[in-house]
Amino acid sequence: MEELVQAEVLVIGCGIAGGVAALRLADAGIPVHVLTRAERAEDSNTYHAQGGIIYKGKDDTPELLVQDIQRAGAGVCNPSAAFFLANEGPRLIEKVLMERCGVEFDRAETGELLLALEGGHSIPRIAHTKDATGRTIALAVLKALQEHPNVRMLPGHTAVDLLTTTHQSRNRLIRAYEPPRCVGAYALDQALGVVKRLLAKNTILATGGIGRLYLWTTNPAGARGDGLAMAIRAGARTAHSEFVQFHPTTLYHPKSPGYLISEAVRGAGARLLNDKGEAFMARYDPAWKDLAPRDVVARAIHEEMLHSDSPCVWLDLASALPEKTILEKFPNIHAKCLELGIDIAQKPIPVVPAAHYHCGGVLADGVGMTSLGGLYAVGEVACTGLHGANRLASTSLLEGLVWGHKAAGKILETNRAQSPLSEEEIPPWEETGLYKTDAALIAQDLSVIRHILWNYVGLVRTAPRLERAQRELAHLEAEIERFYRKSKLTDGLIGLRNAVGAAKTIAQAAWENKNSVGCHFRAD
Repeated sequence: MEELVQAEVLVIGCGIAGGVAALRLADAGIPVHVLTRAERAEDSNTYHAQGGIIYKGKDDTPELLVQDIQRAGAGVCNPSAAFFLANEGPRLIEKVLMERCGVEFDRAETGELLLALEGGHSIPRIAHTKDATGRTIALAVLKALQEHPNVRMLPGHTAVDLLTTTHQSRNRLIRAYEPPRCVGAYALDQALGVVKRLLAKNTILATGGIGRLYLWTTNPAGARGDGLAMAIRAGARTAHSEFVQFHPTTLYHPKSPGYLISEAVRGAGARLLNDKGEAFMARYDPAWKDLAPRDVVARAIHEEMLHSDSPCVWLDLASALPEKTILEKFPNIHAKCLELGIDIAQKPIPVVPAAHYHCGGVLADGVGMTSLGGLYAVGEVACTGLHGANRLASTSLLEGLVWGHKAAGKILETNRAQSPLSEEEIPPWEETGLYKTDAALIAQDLSVIRHILWNYVGLVRTAPRLERAQRELAHLEAEIERFYRKSKLTDGLIGLRNAVGAAKTIAQAAWENKNSVGCHFRAD
């Protein structure tokens, strides 16, 4: 039986961006519903982030951080977003993460925070908790949410579509004369197989990224472009969708594809070696070498692999640090690799690039507002212009914190003044699928999408590849839409529909941008 949920604020996703937004609203007395497709609410991109979060280094200034952000972003960052992050970030780390959520970052014996150096940064300024910073933050924020009386958690619920007054309203002809507005979402309760109406005065989209659209990725299963695709269908503007950042160093091993080897490893002194044992990064970036921006390092690795016909390159940490230090700094990476027979304290780590972060997404302003009234986008799903054409290391967690906090603040200014939408205006979900969903078709179609993006819209792009990608994705999208209409809803089917929509948007944006910039590299 269909269930109706009337919410003050609906948050879709509960990584650092969605979680911090929900927590600030709840602390202010606003009832919040937090929806996530994952059965375990902590299973987000935030949870899997190994590196750290930008704080402030010795003799650091906002201006210096902005310079580093702009350099990494190939000079096309939004300056106001960069200054906003640089000025607000350290204060919110202290206020929200340390004081409100009790996150304890690694400290020296003197009590000072241990700050690491990462690629693209002029000075050490990265706060961390060993090599599991994201996990520590995600669990701390989630604990605060789960204990809060104003928060209702909805794990195992997959958002199907955003609800808008111009698409789902029974009064569409009248609503057409008004500015379009998001009023919640349809969501599939995976356990019951029922689609619920969640009506909300304001909706925060915090669904993460698109990494799972690629053959090789560091991202968890949920990073399949759900938020991007839903926002596009609802009519929200997007920007810079072509800017897909590839992390240079993920573990090359058949039993653990895509396991991230943190940038902090190179920050600690590790060097990249080719199949001849040569350190090669000085040839590609003489100044920054192994600490060059990620797009430079990823393409350098790609070139070395092509020249040597090698399936990977090697990251040598053992020659840079004593074994004791390696075990202290990188216990999780050491343990994971050791499970697979690789002792990183004794020999180099085989690594390859993998899709890691989407610098583009749903266009959002300094407080997360999108072009669609009532809809906010925060975290990786959003494009605030902060990252430009390539994200600086460890800005992602800080962006989620800052924009999640600011979006909540904006909603606090406006939410009380808004009237709830009548439940009569948005109809219940109408089930059209007659057939049981075929998991084999979903798996095959996802495989096709991932191969298309990896081969045609990957590290190196050309006009013929991008034209082929658009043709094949357009055909596939039509087939998937027919499949979607005829089949009973499942999380996998919803994800497939979103995946092809997001992939098509990325390919189109890459084709339209004829210039090589940042992580968008046109070989032609």
